[in-house]
Amino acid sequence: MSKLSHLDEHGRASMVDVSPKDPTERVASAEAVIVLSEEAFKLALSGEAPKGDVLATARIAGIMAAKKTSELIPLCHPLALSHAGIEFAPDDERSALKIVASVKTVGPTGVEMEALTAASVAALTVYDMVKAVDRSAVIESVRLLSKSGGKSGTYEAEPKSAPAPEASAPVLPRPKAAPRVLVHEASAPRARNAPEERSALRAFMTERRLRATEWAKSASVPLNELYGFLSGRARAIPPATAERLAEAAGVSVDTMFGRKGSR
Repeated sequence: MSKLSHLDEHGRASMVDVSPKDPTERVASAEAVIVLSEEAFKLALSGEAPKGDVLATARIAGIMAAKKTSELIPLCHPLALSHAGIEFAPDDERSALKIVASVKTVGPTGVEMEALTAASVAALTVYDMVKAVDRSAVIESVRLLSKSGGKSGTYEAEPKSAPAPEASAPVLPRPKAAPRVLVHEASAPRARNAPEERSALRAFMTERRLRATEWAKSASVPLNELYGFLSGRARAIPPATAERLAEAAGVSVDTMFGRKGSR
């Protein structure tokens, strides 16, 4: 068994002395996968989450984490990174996001930990951005995808293959967090056709480039009343709130909800 490089001859933790090594180009990539509820997944992609643009925020967080890895992982060397990037690959069938971090430097040691830290922090940031809608979101894996450069050469991870479910064990849907019932949700009247009107309202917001936070503020209405309906937690938007939102958008309530016969 090879000796762990971060332990000295007495078994004590120590930072590896890399000064004798020649600087070479070092590249690494890592991925993290986070599985969301359908509503949280759609909001993450839409950029309309209550806290703002989920993917943009997670991308910045991942890049910052790559640069600060040596401050988080005790025995990592501070490195001058020449590149750090975050990309997202949505999986519509699973309502999941695959986050891929890529990092590069020219130096005497590798950037695997920088890539892994970037992917991990980006996934944690996605969770933080959507937890108001989906506290049951799961970061199901973090792994190194590839690395190159240095004495150990090139590494490529094996492609993932989904395990086949056992015949005797039925596949059950992932449980969703039970939403907290708000006062306006219990008292609001039921929408004529909540799913259709919710979809119509989202399309209306997209067409007119209305952000939930800014629209609610301009209409002087509570954001949670608008967002509760958009996320599916509320059956309807209270009539007074709907009137103010429509007025702020310069349309009728029927137009806002895509009701037939509206103009």
